[in-house]
Amino acid sequence: MAELRATVYRVAPHRSTVLIQGESGTGKELVARAIHAASGRTGRFVAVNCAAIPSELLESELFGHARGAFTDAVRDKIGLFEDAEGGTLFLDEVGEISGAIQAKLLRALQESEIRRVGDNTTIRIDVRIIAATLRDLAVEIRAGRFREDLYYRLNVLPMNLPPLRARLDDVPALVAVFAERFRARTGSTVGFADDAVELLARAAWPGNVRELENTVERALVLADAPVIDATQLEELAGPVRIAPPSGGAELSIKKATRALEVDLIRRALDATGGNRTVAARLLEISHRALLYKIKEYGLNSRN
Repeated sequence: MAELRATVYRVAPHRSTVLIQGESGTGKELVARAIHAASGRTGRFVAVNCAAIPSELLESELFGHARGAFTDAVRDKIGLFEDAEGGTLFLDEVGEISGAIQAKLLRALQESEIRRVGDNTTIRIDVRIIAATLRDLAVEIRAGRFREDLYYRLNVLPMNLPPLRARLDDVPALVAVFAERFRARTGSTVGFADDAVELLARAAWPGNVRELENTVERALVLADAPVIDATQLEELAGPVRIAPPSGGAELSIKKATRALEVDLIRRALDATGGNRTVAARLLEISHRALLYKIKEYGLNSRN
């Protein structure tokens, strides 16, 4: 997070385009907003999800249209480029746009001007473009689905957001931010015990930062105690899937084995409603061995 923050402040003052790549839920729009906030640009931050708008409507949405350009065009309409004048236009899921709109976008970037649909007049623009995609655009280029020249125009300042599972050291700080945001919004005083934060920091998080935020909020909303420990966390928010050790990040066999055993025991107890005898059979260990491990790892079975 510290490295990302430093990168944001390095690129923010420049008008150069930024291409943010990363999985869904890694916070691409949050980074784009942070860049705009630190840029000093006086215009608005305007965001559009290119995948959510049909291709036949996206051109008008981006560039606007002149009255009479098509059947329902009863008046002139400004597009998002003009709406973002002096500010930042964030093109989310830019890898989804059609070839025709890619060509118009390329011209807008090259010439700093646009033309509304159905109009012959060009309009000068001062807009900083930040684009984001979860697709590998190099693959899209080879497949003929994305223009190589547009890619180079967008990829002047590339930023790659790693998935949360690749930066689990960030989880405690993120949990603190999400919890504080929740408390400020609701007046709640509920917090997380150290073992709960440790459990969150070992999870896989396939949904990335978005999933972590939802899990934190769900636990805080449902909590009936001032402090949420690891056992209560899983009761409130559901079982936490432990992430496998990342290559080179943690090579301790002892720690990895402990994490795996804790995860499997929790899942077995959850699947059996806390019945330790049946859980031991699922785990293929003796009942006595299971009791020992429950005590050793500080787990709280329900029976």
